[in-house]
Amino acid sequence: MTVKFPAAEIRRRTRELLAAHPPATTDRTDFLRARFDAGLAWVHYPVGLGGLDAPRFLQHVIDAELAEAGAPDNDPRRIGIGLGMAAPTILRYGTDEQKQRFLRPLWVGEEVWCQLFSEPGAGSDLAALGTRAVKDGDTWVVDGQKVWTSSAHVARWAILIARTDPDLPKHRGISYFICDMTDPGVEVRPLRQITGEAEFNEVFLTGVRIPDSMRLGPVGDGWKVAQTTLMNERVSIGGARIPREGGMIGTVTRTWRERPELRTHDLHQRLLTLWVEAEVARLSGERLRQQLMVGQPGPEGSAMKLAFARLNQQISGLEVELLGDEGLLYSDWTMSRPELVDFTGRDAGYRYLRSKGNSIEGGTSEVLLNIVAERVLGLPPEPRNDKDVAWKDLSR
Repeated sequence: MTVKFPAAEIRRRTRELLAAHPPATTDRTDFLRARFDAGLAWVHYPVGLGGLDAPRFLQHVIDAELAEAGAPDNDPRRIGIGLGMAAPTILRYGTDEQKQRFLRPLWVGEEVWCQLFSEPGAGSDLAALGTRAVKDGDTWVVDGQKVWTSSAHVARWAILIARTDPDLPKHRGISYFICDMTDPGVEVRPLRQITGEAEFNEVFLTGVRIPDSMRLGPVGDGWKVAQTTLMNERVSIGGARIPREGGMIGTVTRTWRERPELRTHDLHQRLLTLWVEAEVARLSGERLRQQLMVGQPGPEGSAMKLAFARLNQQISGLEVELLGDEGLLYSDWTMSRPELVDFTGRDAGYRYLRSKGNSIEGGTSEVLLNIVAERVLGLPPEPRNDKDVAWKDLSR
């Protein structure tokens, strides 16, 4: 493969950006806009959309130069749904107008995104969703309910799938839309969790009118479009880059080193086992990111997300046991609506409770096991008797 932009050229462009917009004296938003316009936001994206059509692996050259110069980032944890799910879907299926309208403010962080996929009756079986979108001239009228929606209380836009043809089988009658969260008929309600927080939300859609120009992909092809979102979502959840002994395992190992009076032989053996598994998962994530440099995310991201959920739950359980009585303390049960999840900045009790959601969000572990079995290992699929039945005729 011919490298269009060698590392030296990428480095030169990055230094030109820093010279023209010194981080110490440039407004944060202005700097991020200039970085996007210079093609240094996500280098593998097309020219004019924050990239240079360059190989993805050159992104680390940009990030290293900017970090050394003290340049601001775009707070990726706060806008993770936009970066990891909405952006790659818009890039692949959006019109030129949609790409120009949404990608820049999305990357800069001026507009937060959320995901309107799961429903009370369509979680693990997402294709069974019942939210309806009915065509009315050049708009679609949407009615239904979504649930487990992260960031809905701060989001400006949402990626939404809705049923546009109930006479087709469940996977074939779905279309994909961009929904304005400020439109009349969109109601966001907090959904309090076991942690005491309302990090998630319920979203009620009543007569919400979405222009047809806000549709991604052909009518009825929403399930295919959603697969791009879901594959990227699982990679973003389970494949985030962390340093050695980073994340949850780092928190427990620090406690182990600093509190020798808590140690027992059994806990030591369990910690060693989980440390090794966490390191294997970290290195597997590095390999997955290398694969992404030359292609689109595939079902392997489901395996990473599976490992992430299992390890988080086992490590947080070990931490509570290690701390003994202290592990049962909970610092703050006050109802709040955070913009992001902070695993490492909270106490052990919070980590233990919050990690229970890791095997649900981004695809349940049970569903992901099926994906890995069928699409990675090539095992026979589970029997399904609803694939060719019209959605309206399914029992609910």
